[in-house]
Amino acid sequence: MPSFLLSSMLVPLLLGTVAVIPARSATAGGGSGAAGDGMDTGASARVARLYQDAAAVTRQYDSGRREADKQRAIAGRDEKLLAREHGLIAALHQDLGRIARAQYRQSGGLPYTAQTLLPDSAKELIASQSTLARVDLAVANAVIRSRLTESGLAAERARASAQWRALQKRNGELAARQQTLQAKLEQARWTLQSQADASAASGMCRGAVRLDQPNRKAGRQWIAPVEAYRLSAGFGSGGDHWSHGHTGQDFAVPIGTPVRAVGAGQVARVRCGGAFGIEVVIRHPGGYCTQYAHLAAVTVGPGDRVATGQLIAQSGTTGNSTGPHLHFEVRSTPEWGSGIDPVPWLAAHGVRLGGLPRATTGPRGSAR
Repeated sequence: MPSFLLSSMLVPLLLGTVAVIPARSATAGGGSGAAGDGMDTGASARVARLYQDAAAVTRQYDSGRREADKQRAIAGRDEKLLAREHGLIAALHQDLGRIARAQYRQSGGLPYTAQTLLPDSAKELIASQSTLARVDLAVANAVIRSRLTESGLAAERARASAQWRALQKRNGELAARQQTLQAKLEQARWTLQSQADASAASGMCRGAVRLDQPNRKAGRQWIAPVEAYRLSAGFGSGGDHWSHGHTGQDFAVPIGTPVRAVGAGQVARVRCGGAFGIEVVIRHPGGYCTQYAHLAAVTVGPGDRVATGQLIAQSGTTGNSTGPHLHFEVRSTPEWGSGIDPVPWLAAHGVRLGGLPRATTGPRGSAR
């Protein structure tokens, strides 16, 4: 059943990458009215394609932003290291000055040649000059190494700064493209929704839109029905739109969000019209059924076998709904009124939903 949601949400650009192929129609009747001769696939395909494009641009933008942050951090680090090297070089030069003054004092102000010709003690002179020479050489070498380090740091800082500026420019271009795609996607979503509203109002389920399936991870038997979401109305929660209590779990997502089968099974029903708007019911092994409601389009028909994670619909806001979201139920039968709380049921199947805690639960009831 519906939830009280904001009528407009930001598009989660990281949703699944659903590529589009030429669509074919499949009868998706059953329940409320006769099936039509195939749904207009243009809006569904355009929404799916824009989601795919937006996801690709977002990945590029996020990657570029992370790399820009990395290069900026490198430049900042090198700036600090350069300051340290400047201080070290200054200290080393002071050491060289101290050594020179020490040599001068030890020689009594005479040139080393004169000291050599007029020594008081040859051994002392040799030892003293040898020690000072080693210290002098060590300090000089340290100065050279520090200068080389300084030069390398300066070059690295310049490279990182140039890379950061280039990435910032590229990210600005990607951000502008994101805005353009967002505007196009927003228009395409409401075009899709208007077609869905017409179908739901007539009670005539049109044919399923066949779209390419996203890549599914092997080995997962159960998943959440949508990838990115915000949990809204929970099972049993109260509200003006339900006479007794909410019969499912709502996932706040934008119109056109890919909806996936939470587990393998067979489509028991595709129905249009009524409080649920456009809905799909899937029967799973073991007897439980899952319902997906308030949809804008379906990609499966009655009797279809579906796999875990298979794209079965696009979300919308048809039927008794105040804003875009997916209404999800778990039932002991395909029929309304046999629902159980979906969250613990999914958890028992290894699917833990994000966004908890949910709304306070109450007695199960009907919105009708």
